[in-house]
Amino acid sequence: MSKLIKQEKFEVAPDGLRNWQGRKEWFFNRDDTDHYEDYYEGPYKFQEVWQKKTLEELIKQDHRVKTLLEFGCGTTRFTRWWHEIGLEATGGDISPFMLAQGVQLFDGDLVMADSHHMPFKDHSFDALAFVTTFEYYKNPIQVIQEAVRVGKYGIIFGMMNRNTPKLLRRKVQQVFGRNNYYVTAHFYTPASLEALVAKALPDRKYKIEWNATGLPKWFPKKQWKIPYGDFFGFHVQLLDV
Repeated sequence: MSKLIKQEKFEVAPDGLRNWQGRKEWFFNRDDTDHYEDYYEGPYKFQEVWQKKTLEELIKQDHRVKTLLEFGCGTTRFTRWWHEIGLEATGGDISPFMLAQGVQLFDGDLVMADSHHMPFKDHSFDALAFVTTFEYYKNPIQVIQEAVRVGKYGIIFGMMNRNTPKLLRRKVQQVFGRNNYYVTAHFYTPASLEALVAKALPDRKYKIEWNATGLPKWFPKKQWKIPYGDFFGFHVQLLDV
């Protein structure tokens, strides 16, 4: 399958870094993006296994979903994996640095665009996916509305959970400049994301399923329906189509 990169215009900040949403973002900084894959191959490897397991169990509940667009696909870490579980996936991202890696790692189609204005016709895909990227949108309601316009049957979210003991560590790292990845992130819980979806889709009929993971290695359970853990999967399945 061919690769497609659609160029968009961005404002350039005075320090030379790309500026989006009126602020600096780590995914326009090569000092951060060049190490993204290393992070998943290193300390995050164990968590990734359970994140994928959680997302697969949720998306497979809707047998209508055969094609999927992942926005904020980055280096295509998860976009490649959707194919492994039998879904035809396309990736979209706004970062040229992340997509430059993605085109070397992924055989499918990629698009460079803003998630607030997806360059696709209505119902181009069966579903939309956001994996640890939805946290960076300043207008999340608009993004959700765009997602259900383009994704016919709903949205699958993979989210960094606010309800985690690591939240304090994240905050401390930010203060001391030790972790650029979370500086502009807004962390959600299953309850706060559900409330946001209700605001974005007041006239739609849907059901929501979620599951939390990212629990300590020593903990006897790796998934549960309690809203605590580093990560949660969240599936909005549209019922009125």
